[in-house]
Amino acid sequence: MPKERKARNQFQEIKLRDFRCFHEEQTARLTPLTLLVGDNSTGKTSFLAAARAVWEIAFRRTEPDFREPPYDLGAFPEIVHNRSNAENRASSFGVGFSGHGRLRRAIKFDVTFTSRAAAPSPSRLSWRTNAIQVSCSGIDTDKATIDLVSANGAWRIEVDIERPFRQWWTPTRFLTYWAKETPDLFGDYSYRLKKLRGTLKTPRREDFDNLSNLLRNFTIFPHREPPFASAPIRSSPRRTYDPTKPSPDPEGAYMPTYFASVHFQDEDRWLKLKNHLENFGRQSGLFDEIAVKQLGDTEGGPFQLQIRKAGKHGAGPRRNLIDVGYGVSQALPVLVELFRSDASQMLLLQQPEVHLHPSAQAALGTLFSETAAAGRQLVIETHSDYIVDRVLLDVRDKRTDLRAEDVSILYFEREDSDVRIHSIRVGDDGSVLDAPEGYRRFFKDELNRVINY
Repeated sequence: MPKERKARNQFQEIKLRDFRCFHEEQTARLTPLTLLVGDNSTGKTSFLAAARAVWEIAFRRTEPDFREPPYDLGAFPEIVHNRSNAENRASSFGVGFSGHGRLRRAIKFDVTFTSRAAAPSPSRLSWRTNAIQVSCSGIDTDKATIDLVSANGAWRIEVDIERPFRQWWTPTRFLTYWAKETPDLFGDYSYRLKKLRGTLKTPRREDFDNLSNLLRNFTIFPHREPPFASAPIRSSPRRTYDPTKPSPDPEGAYMPTYFASVHFQDEDRWLKLKNHLENFGRQSGLFDEIAVKQLGDTEGGPFQLQIRKAGKHGAGPRRNLIDVGYGVSQALPVLVELFRSDASQMLLLQQPEVHLHPSAQAALGTLFSETAAAGRQLVIETHSDYIVDRVLLDVRDKRTDLRAEDVSILYFEREDSDVRIHSIRVGDDGSVLDAPEGYRRFFKDELNRVINY
C-alpha cells in the first residue's frame, strides 16, 4: 500500500456567505492544485479575492483591502450580495477557511463583515479546533464580546474597548494578548468571566492548554509571504529596461528587473532559474534560451531581455523580447512566480493561458501539477480546456507526483442572480467524479455538432 502522506499546511476549504454573487453559505474544496472553471461573470475572480482577503485577515495585522490590485471589488455595497435591488441587499457577508495548522491539526476560521463608512469592516471573528472555539463579536463597536467554548462549558467576557483594540484584533495577536499561554486567560478581566453553560465555574487547565495549542497551531503557512495574486493580463514588453528594485506586482512589471538583479548579483541562482525557464520553454515550444544583455559597460545601466528560438537548421539568433510574440512576455511573469526560490507558497493565478498556443497551455498544466506536487498551493482561474485536460491526463498517467486527491475542479454555475460552486473530485484514472450536468456542456455540444456534420 502507498505510504499515507501527512496533511499539508494549506487551505483545504473556503467558505462564503452573501459575498458578491454567492448568496447561500457554501463551502468550496481546495487542494494543492485547484482549477476554477465556468462561464464569464460567475464569480471566479471574486473567489480568488476572497481567498486572499481571508488570508490577510487571519495572518496580517491590518484589515484586508478589497480594492487592492489585481482585484477591485468596490465598497461594501458592491461586495455584499444583492439579489435584485438595495432593499434585498444583505446586511453582512462572511468568508472563512479551514485547513491544517503548524501542529497538523484541523483548524477553522470565519469572519463576518459589516459596513463602516461604506467600507467592509470585521464585526465578528471565530477560530476553532476540534477541542475549543474562541469567538469575538462587536469589535466594530465600543464593546467586544469574547466567547470561549469547550466540552467543559462556555464562558463569556465583555470588554470595554478603551485602547486601540483594532490594532491587535487579528487572531494570532488577539490570542497572544488574551491567552499569554498561562491559566490566567483573561488577565485583569478574569473577575468579569461569566459562565454560560456547563458545570464548571472557571475553565479547566485542559481548556487553557487547548487554547495555547490553538494559538500555536493557527499559523498555517511555514512562510510569512502572503499569497501572490496575478492579473489576467501581464505588462507589455519593452525594448530596454532600467534597473530598479524588484518588487512583485500582479502584472509582472518587476520581472525584467528581477531577472537582471539575479543575473548580475548571483550567478548560481541565475543559472538555476535560467535552466528551469529554458526547460519549460523547450517543452512548451515557446523558446529555447533566455538571456539578459547589458547595454554598455556601466554596471547598473540599461539592459535587454533576449530570447532565442531554435529552427530546423539549428539555433536561431537572439531576439529582443518585444520582437518574439506576445505569448512569451505574458507567460514569463507566471513562470517567474513558479520558479522563484523565494516566492510565495500560495499562488492565485488568473488566466495564465492568455496568448498561448494550445500546446503551451497544455505544458502549463504539467508545470502546475509538478509545482503543486512539490508542496506549493495553486488556485488557478482558467478558460483553457488544454490545461484542465493535461492535469487530468498527468494524474491518469502518473506523469508527476500529483495524486487524484490533490486536484480539485471548482465549477461555477449561475443560478438566476446567484452562483453555485460545485466541488468536483478527480478519479485515479483522470476522470471527473459526480460533475453536474452543466459542466463542459458547451464543449460537448460543439463536439456533437462536429461529429454529426
